[in-house]
This record gives sequence, structure tokens and C-alpha cells, in this order.
Amino acid sequence: MKNKLIIYIGGLLQIIVLLLLWANASADNDVPDFFVPPPPFSEGIFPCTECHAEMEVNRTRRKLDFHEDIVLKHAEEQRWCLDCHNPDNRDKLRLASGELISFEKSYYLCGQCHGTHFRDWKAGIHGKRTGYWNDRKQYRLCVHCHNPHQPRFKPLKPLPPPLSPEDIKYNRSPDNEIPKNPLNSLIQAEIKNGPEKK
Repeated sequence: MKNKLIIYIGGLLQIIVLLLLWANASADNDVPDFFVPPPPFSEGIFPCTECHAEMEVNRTRRKLDFHEDIVLKHAEEQRWCLDCHNPDNRDKLRLASGELISFEKSYYLCGQCHGTHFRDWKAGIHGKRTGYWNDRKQYRLCVHCHNPHQPRFKPLKPLPPPLSPEDIKYNRSPDNEIPKNPLNSLIQAEIKNGPEKK
């Protein structure tokens, strides 16, 4: 009886240890395996080490000489280039923990500050995702929609409202063929027969 109890307790402890290891592994890798297209780099600037490999790292906040087209409008009082871009290997991004990640995994960098958007993105609520329910999904990175240096969308100029059917003017073709308007057959009849006389 005592041996059975020891075997039972030993088996139970092994199951608990395996469950803890499995839970820890899944917590570290909470983003599912999926395909992400490469980030939309500006042409001719990646890999960054082509220019930055021989440069001495200057951590002073300043106006840049080369990347003058980049204007930071993203917590610019608290952030600067080297808060996200790794100073020692410019082909990598740097998390707050110091861990280096590739540009293809930039969602981890964005998720450090934008946790609710990151959670929603992983669940498929935020951002664009393509693929079928039973096939591999294709996610879009944050930078496919948002400029990482100015992530807020620029305002769009509104277009005029669409024309109502009665405002549509038809040009009769030479053979008096009437273009079809599937939206309103009454307009078709009026054009063909003229207005109804009362």
C-alpha cells in the first residue's frame, strides 16, 4: 500500500512539473507561428550596416545629417532613434530589456508601449490579416499601415457624396441605346418613354 502511494505521488509530481514547463514555454512564445511579409523599407537604406558599420556611435540627441526626411512625431520628447534602433548593430531593433530583434519581429517593439493594440493584433482584431481559416495566416506588421516615426494616420480629405439616381445624366448613344441602370428601373422607363403625363 505504501509503495502504491509513493508511485502515485511521484507520478503526480512529474505531471505537475511537465505542466509547469509547458506553461512557461507557451508564455515565452505567445505569438503563434505565422508568415509576416518583410517590412516596407525605404529603397536603398537596408541593411543599415552598409553605412553605419564604420561609423562611431553618437548617442547625443541631435538633428541628423543623412536621414533628414525622417521627422519623429512619436513621443518625441521621451524617445530618440537609439531607443528603438540598436546602436551597435543597426540591422536590429532593441527592446527595453536590451534584447535584439529583427525588423520582421518589430511587433514586439511596438507592443512594449502599445500593449492593448498588440493583444488585439495577436487575436486578429487590430491590423490586416489574410489567409483561410484552415491554412497559414499572413499577418501585416504594424509598419505596413503605420509609419513608425509618425504612427498617427494623416487626415483624409473627404470626397463629395455620391450622385443620387435622379441626378445622373444619360447621354444617348447614336443608335438611341439607353444605358442600363440596375438601381432604378423607373428612371429607365422615363428616359425611354419620356415623363408620364398626368
